[in-house]
Order: sequence, then structure tokens, then C-alpha cells
Amino acid sequence: MVSRNRRSGFTLIELLVVIAIIAILIGLLLPAVQKVRDAAARMKCSNNLKQIGLALHGYHDTNGKFPPAHDNTERPNQSPPKYHPYWSWMAQIMPYVEQDNLYRIADDWSRSDTSYPGAYHWWPWGAFWLGPTSANPANPALKQPMKTFQCPSDGREELVTDSGGGLFVAFTGYLGVAGIRGGSDGSNTDKSGILVYNKRCKIADITDGTSNTMMVGERPPSQDLQYGWWFAGAGWDGSGVGDITMGARETGYASSIGCPASKVGFQQGNVFNTCDQAHFWSFHTGGGNFGMGDGSVRYFSYSADAILPQACTKDQGEVVNF
Repeated sequence: MVSRNRRSGFTLIELLVVIAIIAILIGLLLPAVQKVRDAAARMKCSNNLKQIGLALHGYHDTNGKFPPAHDNTERPNQSPPKYHPYWSWMAQIMPYVEQDNLYRIADDWSRSDTSYPGAYHWWPWGAFWLGPTSANPANPALKQPMKTFQCPSDGREELVTDSGGGLFVAFTGYLGVAGIRGGSDGSNTDKSGILVYNKRCKIADITDGTSNTMMVGERPPSQDLQYGWWFAGAGWDGSGVGDITMGARETGYASSIGCPASKVGFQQGNVFNTCDQAHFWSFHTGGGNFGMGDGSVRYFSYSADAILPQACTKDQGEVVNF
């Protein structure tokens, strides 16, 4: 007698049922995983803004004022000479976010050749319009990524890209709040925010209250990566708007890139939409983080756009009900 063991196995129906159950479980699991990832990125982003807020206050304690968004009037031929034209407010607080070495490298570079014309070391972008040669390089800090100035929800902020002419730059997802409109043209300037160009704000100037006034907000770099340069950004009009600062209602900026006035404020954005570079937004679900004037960080939903102008100004006497 020869005994034969019958093989046991799945029937086709059983196999299909198992596959269906696995698919359902994966479908249930993925949103949960994504939610956890979003929460972790949002927390990290909030921590970055907290560090930035503490650094800004550290700068204020040392200098008696917050830094300007940038100072485009600085030149080495002044008396006394100044070597940091267009250095962003982020570049100015490097020593307060444990980047003393990079600050010294950038500062030494800017002082190493002040001839005009010449190497343009004091000019943060070098003489890139002359071509990528060793005679006109940009400040080395321009292409140095900074984790503290990057939102982890946007991987593009980790990139270093050639913006043209051999000018390599690194990016940020955090912009200083420049009031309602931060542009430099006469019809688009109010300088009512904490971080505006060519002006240094004191805590005493924030008469609306530091806990009621936004100081830094989120906006990812533009789709073409021409806006959002952390070290030195001139913005769309030389005032820094779009690169290192943003106002609550940047209609001039929106118009300059061919976008309607509805594309300003605080609303959901899409990285593939050019017009969404003209307003605050984030990759977080339903809203974004803002660093306040007292150094705290608050998460706002997009419905907060209704009070954004009041929250972005430091001294207009509004009562803001968060």
C-alpha cells in the first residue's frame, strides 16, 4: 500500500478574500500613517519657529532692536563702512541659532574685497551677472542649507539650485511678517510689521502687544524656486517681499507675477500654482504656523485670514480676537 498525502492550499476564492482584507487594512492604515507624519512635521516646524523666535529676541537683547528684513543701503564706502547689504533677517540671527561659524565665514567673505568694480564680495550674490567666474563669486553662505529655516513638510527646501548664471542658492519656508503691504513702491509701503526692510523695530514699538502680533509665518518657496532665498533675497521689488518677508495683503506682489488680488492673505496653496507664492500658506493640513512677537508659536487655520491684517500690524491699535 502506498499512502499519499494530499496537499492543502488556498482556493482561488480564499486567496481573493485574503487579498481584499489586506487591501482594506492597508487602506485604513495609510491615512493614519500620513496623519502621524503630518503631525510630526508640524511639530518640527513649530519647534523651528520657536528657535527662530528665541533667536530674534536674543538679537534684540544684544542690539536693542530686532533686525531689519534687510538693509539695502549698506555699502563698504560708508563711514563707518557696512558690509551686509541685503543680508536677510535670518542671516543676521545666525549667531543666535548656533551658526556662529557660518556667520563668521559670511562676514569675513564680505569684508575680503570691497573694490568696485572688483570681486563684489560685499555684494551677497557676487557679480553673477558677469558670469560664473572665480573673479565674481557669491557669498558662500548663500548656498548653505539651514535646517532651522526649513519646514520638514517641503523637501524642496533642502535643495541647492542654480538660479541662473552659476548662482547657487538655498531656501527657506519662513518669511518675516512685513505688516499689511511690505513692498518698496510708494503705493505699497506701510512698514507696519515687525520685520521690514531698512527699519529696525523695538519691542516698545509693538504697542498692539507682542502676543497679538505675528512676526514670522510660513510660505514655501515659489514653484520656479526664484523666491524664498534665505540668506539674501531682494524679493520682487528690492524690499525682500516674496523672498524673506510677506505682508497680509501683498496685492502689488501678486500683480507683478500676473495674479489676481484674490491670491493674497492666508489661504490653501499649491506648489505648482505660481500665484500661491503671493500669500502665506503651508503644507500642513488646514492652516499653518506663525511665530508671534513674544517668541511663542501658534497654529492658525485658514479662516484666520479674516483677522490677518490686524494680526500682522504692530501698532495700529486693533483688537484681535484669536
